[in-house]
Amino acid sequence: MGFRTKQVHAGVEPDPTTGAILTPIYQSTTFVQESVDSYMGKGYSYSRAGNPTVRALEEKLIALEGGSDATAYSSGMAATVAVFLGLLEAGDHVVIADVVYGGTYRFADQFLTKFGVEVDFVDAANIDAVRAAIMPNTAMVFTETPANPTLKVTDLAAVSSICGEAGVLHVSDNTFLTPYFQRPFELGTDIVIHSTTKFLEGHNATIGGVVVVKDAEHQEKIAFARIAAGLVMSPMVAWLTLQGIKTLSVRMDSQSASAMTVAEFLQKHDAVDYVNYPGLAEHPQHQLSQTQASGFGAMVGFEVHGGAEAGKKLMNAVELWSLAENLGSVESLITHPVTMTHAAVPRDERMAAGITDGLVRLSVGLEDVEDLIEDLDSALRRI
Repeated sequence: MGFRTKQVHAGVEPDPTTGAILTPIYQSTTFVQESVDSYMGKGYSYSRAGNPTVRALEEKLIALEGGSDATAYSSGMAATVAVFLGLLEAGDHVVIADVVYGGTYRFADQFLTKFGVEVDFVDAANIDAVRAAIMPNTAMVFTETPANPTLKVTDLAAVSSICGEAGVLHVSDNTFLTPYFQRPFELGTDIVIHSTTKFLEGHNATIGGVVVVKDAEHQEKIAFARIAAGLVMSPMVAWLTLQGIKTLSVRMDSQSASAMTVAEFLQKHDAVDYVNYPGLAEHPQHQLSQTQASGFGAMVGFEVHGGAEAGKKLMNAVELWSLAENLGSVESLITHPVTMTHAAVPRDERMAAGITDGLVRLSVGLEDVEDLIEDLDSALRRI
């Protein structure tokens, strides 16, 4: 079954009672049991442990990513936290890519370390650096590719090989490219994380996350962390995400094509110092991107000539682009990572990782690309 067919039909069936083509929203806290002896006979007891609408979304993501099981969460960060809580213990060591979502950095730096887990942030695009960072007590390597917000690309197959040799788990955040463009399990990754808030749902309507696994033992531990910490996704969010995913491939194709056009425009603009987009031939991991992904995605990063002040003026001058922290929606968004998504990362670490003060992040939506470029050009000429 092809991807586009799975994104519409996987995990869902007509309601057996009414024939409704859409999965019902089982907006119920609890599920009545037939008897003590048949407790959980229908698979559900309390929605913190599991819900039929949420399960339909999980089964769809299992099919799309090619995993064996999945758990859905109240946010992308909740998904990441559940993986850390479920699989790491005091005394463990975790290697995390030096460029990741700011919330991931914040939790690892301020909470994992508090609980006795050693954390090292390493340039995951440098395979030798990843290999050198592995220690006897290393339990996990956490990557995100393309990275938020610099669009740095990690060789997932190479990192997975290193992890396999060392007996270390490889966890990868696939939010930016989604399973439509990138298939981490096929590149050796053990666990895949998504913020469903972003491209999967795609309409700025929900906050959610999902973890997809290959191994039943990992599923058991992560699912227990979800129950224990109360990180479960709501049925309404699951239902909205189920509808959004049905158009994922169409949206990703269009948004990625527009992102390439926007990146090429910015690359030639006198007011722009540089552009980060894996689809550009000049991007340092362009060939790797072509090898491990089938598309380049809808995210573009660039530096305006004049640094942070010029960047702020640009973001205050645009009209069609919305100044907002989210990404992956049908609306085009513009973000200043230093003051918004990555404010928690110390400046010296940000600068070393390429998250400069003047970096601008674009999430390209479904508007006419000519209108998006005209708005950017007008704003750039006014700063």
